[in-house]
Amino acid sequence: MKTLILKAKDFKEVDGYKEYQGKEDLTNFEGNLEFEADLGWMKFLRLKVSGYIWIKAGDSIEAGDSIEAGDWIKAGDSIEAGGSIEAGGSIEAGDSIEAGGSIEAGGWIEAGGSIEAGGSIEAVRGGITAGLTITCEGLLKFKLRLFAGVAPYSWEENASNKVTCGKVEGNVVYGDVEETGLPEDKVDEAKASQSKVVKVKLTGGEVVQGELVE
Repeated sequence: MKTLILKAKDFKEVDGYKEYQGKEDLTNFEGNLEFEADLGWMKFLRLKVSGYIWIKAGDSIEAGDSIEAGDWIKAGDSIEAGGSIEAGGSIEAGDSIEAGGSIEAGGWIEAGGSIEAGGSIEAVRGGITAGLTITCEGLLKFKLRLFAGVAPYSWEENASNKVTCGKVEGNVVYGDVEETGLPEDKVDEAKASQSKVVKVKLTGGEVVQGELVE
């Protein structure tokens, strides 16, 4: 499997970001993808590779859509996607991992900072570790164990071991869990409450006892 190494010449600085200007189509790339060190914060529309993605120490990556790798994803700093983040292996970031959609890894998920997803978070064969908080609106599921708030950052004012999710499935070893309910369950409850209608009868201008109809 070939490995493509992106360098400074493959990017153009736009509003503080490094936007990809290379010739390779990285929306469906067959191979591994590596980034030269010290490129800063790199921005893509969408990123999909059949192999691994390796962003070296101090660098971050952002995609307006999804980030997907057949193997592992590793970043020295942050990983962020407007859509989903998915890896056949592990997902690891020196700082935060954030997705507007779901985060799914075949192995473990690990972040030096927080982990946040608008959808679900799942480590199929591994566990989850976050230096700070873990937040998702959907299902938080993992095979091994979960640790939240383990970063020894004494200067971090907002340091917390809070785990907030719709529902958790797995062994939480360290972290304060708050389950908010899965989105689909909330929809079902809303439909059930809307189905109860009170029928009111008027007699001589006065309101009399109504009846509840399902």
